[in-house]
Amino acid sequence: MSAVSYTPAPTGTGLKATVQKFGSFLASMVMPNIGAFIAWGLITALFIPTGWIPNARFGELVSPMITYLLPVLIGYTGGRLVHGQRGAVIGAIATMGVVVGASVPMFLGAMIMGPSAAWVLKQFDKLTADRLKTGFEMLVDNFSLGIIGGAMALLGDRAVGPIVNNVTKGAGNGVNWLLAHHLLPFASFLIEPAKVLFLNNAINHGVLDPLGVAQSAAHGKSILFMLESNPGPGLGILVAYFLFGPRKLRPTVPGAMVIHFLGGIHEIYFPYILMKPRLILAAIAGGFAGISVFSITGAGLVASPSPGSIFAYAAEAPKSGYVGVFLGVLVAAAVSFAVASVLLGFGRGEKKETEDAVAEGSAAVPSQTEAAVA
Repeated sequence: MSAVSYTPAPTGTGLKATVQKFGSFLASMVMPNIGAFIAWGLITALFIPTGWIPNARFGELVSPMITYLLPVLIGYTGGRLVHGQRGAVIGAIATMGVVVGASVPMFLGAMIMGPSAAWVLKQFDKLTADRLKTGFEMLVDNFSLGIIGGAMALLGDRAVGPIVNNVTKGAGNGVNWLLAHHLLPFASFLIEPAKVLFLNNAINHGVLDPLGVAQSAAHGKSILFMLESNPGPGLGILVAYFLFGPRKLRPTVPGAMVIHFLGGIHEIYFPYILMKPRLILAAIAGGFAGISVFSITGAGLVASPSPGSIFAYAAEAPKSGYVGVFLGVLVAAAVSFAVASVLLGFGRGEKKETEDAVAEGSAAVPSQTEAAVA
């Protein structure tokens, strides 16, 4: 299935349409690679030390896949969208630059470098299209791709990678500030957008987990382990997508629900939000509601749920704290579902598209009949 069939192209003009088209383009880099995310998610859920069947040898696959394989696939796909196979190759080369130059998984860097490198190569190809002598095309094509690709990899290593690292650090500083000022539910305004840009692991393991470990050591549990890892907001959005989202995408949603909620691999639902960026409001609302419930009930986990599945929540919840933990997840899912359903118009847009298609088909029948008679 092509990227186009995964992500129906938004139509129209104006700011709203521009944002939707941009989100759809970002999603088009990820959706064709969902199978790779599922493979990584299953390996992670099964074989890491806290997984279902821990295995040290198989667990060694987890880090290289998320650090190298998945970003390179995204960069490759982004480059292909811009400039075909040559764009795909240079997108993968350029992505390696940000992968090596950063200390966090470079999904966002891949989304930047893949299409950018392909665009630069596309401009060069346009410039030389009618100026090459016969017999030199392959030589110029190969060397131009290698030289420009190498330069873009160096640029990614020295410029884009550090920028993404700083963005991650800034998000972490924001969460720390909210924590210090007792405004924890408002952390959702930072965490949820950052998650959708695939900065979830950086925020969770780089900022929240160290603070949570210290808090858990002192009090036996910590709410910080649940700020980013709560599977409720994502579940609510996926259920809304399944009921009211684009019909072409609905068959992909049940599998995503299982991988996300039971397997704890949240990356699986990020492309669904990228395709309709307004749904980030549903994620924020769900996260805000969930953290509020956790705060009111005094809920917390004894350790970081890794991966962030409902089973991991059950395993890491203190014996006397199940009610608050599960209530927060449930409320987060319900709120995000309600908001996402409203933002998706309860499927009215899909119904209108179907009615328009039927009307166009009906209008075409008389004209075809008249042509046949003539």
